[in-house]
Amino acid sequence: MPILSETTDAVTTLTIERTHRRNALDLPTLEELDAAVTTAVEDGARALVLTGAAGHFCAGADLTELEDVSFTERLAEVLVHLAGVPITTVAAISGSCMGLGMQLALACDLRVVEDGARFAVPVAKLGLMVDKWTLERAARFWGEGAARHMVLTAGVLDHEDAWRLGFAQRRGGLDVALDLARDAVPLAPLSQLGSKLGMDSPTGPDPTYDEAFARAWASSDLTEGQRAFTERRSPVFEGR
Repeated sequence: MPILSETTDAVTTLTIERTHRRNALDLPTLEELDAAVTTAVEDGARALVLTGAAGHFCAGADLTELEDVSFTERLAEVLVHLAGVPITTVAAISGSCMGLGMQLALACDLRVVEDGARFAVPVAKLGLMVDKWTLERAARFWGEGAARHMVLTAGVLDHEDAWRLGFAQRRGGLDVALDLARDAVPLAPLSQLGSKLGMDSPTGPDPTYDEAFARAWASSDLTEGQRAFTERRSPVFEGR
């Protein structure tokens, strides 16, 4: 199976293992990844780490099997699903992070980047386009100048660029990404989900965020957090 799943201490690690293609994804692997994300959440994972095997995150879509726009349409659904899961997601990036790999990294909440990682969105080399969701997130997470550089000139950026421009939140490998994911595990689930909704919502009034805000402020977790602070102990949150 090209997607390996392992859960330890409420952190699920999903590893793309198509090393013969530098972990480029075909449609069956994309579907398997989507299903694995769903299973992780349903089984109670509190954080998720996405990575690739054998020194590469994901070199993109497997163009030997990419025939029409239907793959891109399905990919858009998978990316929105990954971005919207109610837990913290971390991309542990090494080696190639190109095209579809970049899109997966953009769908995650946080990114840990290893020295030697390389990033590109080479659609102009292929006559393709990515969806607007990808362009918007690339501009937000890289900065618009870097995003235009990659999309319009097929420019390749490296790990130093990722760190300098704020795309990466930590330097290092999978172990660092796992530590970052573990930091999220004991925190308040309603606060995390509501904050994700707020950061991904358009500017202006947002009833969905307002509902999440009210739910967090009325939750038992808020009471527990306040009590734990007063009692000088670690809170135990239940997501309600």
